[in-house]
Amino acid sequence: MPAQPAPIIERRIPLRDRLPVLSHVRRSAGLQRGMLVAGLVLTGAFVLTAVLAPVIAPYGYAQIADSSGNFPTQAAPSGQHLWGTTVSGFDVFSRVVWGTQTAVLVIVVAVALSIFAGVALGLVSGYMGGWLDRILVVVADAVYAFPSLLVAIVMSIVISGGQSSLWGGILAAAISITVVFIPQYFRVIRAETIRLKAEPFVESAKVVGASSWRIMARHIFRNATRTIPLIFTLNASEAILTLAGLGFLGFGIEPTSAAEWGFDLNKALSDVTAGIWWTGVFPGLAIVLTVLGLTLVGESMNDLADARIRTRGRQRKGTAA
Repeated sequence: MPAQPAPIIERRIPLRDRLPVLSHVRRSAGLQRGMLVAGLVLTGAFVLTAVLAPVIAPYGYAQIADSSGNFPTQAAPSGQHLWGTTVSGFDVFSRVVWGTQTAVLVIVVAVALSIFAGVALGLVSGYMGGWLDRILVVVADAVYAFPSLLVAIVMSIVISGGQSSLWGGILAAAISITVVFIPQYFRVIRAETIRLKAEPFVESAKVVGASSWRIMARHIFRNATRTIPLIFTLNASEAILTLAGLGFLGFGIEPTSAAEWGFDLNKALSDVTAGIWWTGVFPGLAIVLTVLGLTLVGESMNDLADARIRTRGRQRKGTAA
């Protein structure tokens, strides 16, 4: 009686090796790991500050008085106001802390809308082809050709006239940023869809009678969107810069509706000549450190996605050992 072949046991990949961030940390080495960890620390501090803003901030974002009376204007950092006050009497530390919530909300709404629209249009354009593909490519290239901040300013004026409430301003800024980001997702997903629709598994799905929409949703979508986390981290930093640019130019959110770093920098311009540095330094540092953290995470993940760079890092680690 012939021996029965041993059953093939599939090795289950541990959860820590499947999660995007943890898997990238485990695969990184040397400078790559240092950049990724530094970026994660800065990004984690940014997210935690946004979540715990009501606990961390001693005052409200638009509060100019307490039980002892009105806050002094342009007061230097002290025990009562750790980072001083602005010309309007706002507490700088509280404004910076509350500004993290505004930034997070804009990032989530803007990038979510961009991913939804960009991925959908990229799938349809790349798979269907023909005249629809040509029209969408021309429109995407036309939007991509314009300066991103200029497009955001125009859209902000059209949507809200540059003056708005908290959610009105967040939606206006998010939609403005969405218009700029859609072509990026569209291009990436379209290129991946064109490549994948010629693969054997797509041809097999056509043979068994699967519809075009089922093929796009079940077979192409999962494989074409693997680079989305990388683009998300890079676009999140761009969203913060665009939001800060809108606020700095006066097209952002009203100060009584929400705290926004770009607006605070705009109001701090006149303080510089008078030697009042704290009203501009701390909001500027918040923008720089947040963008730096998100950029380090995105660039590190992008490098680790390249097999050549990842292998080179491991070889250096092995040589050093």
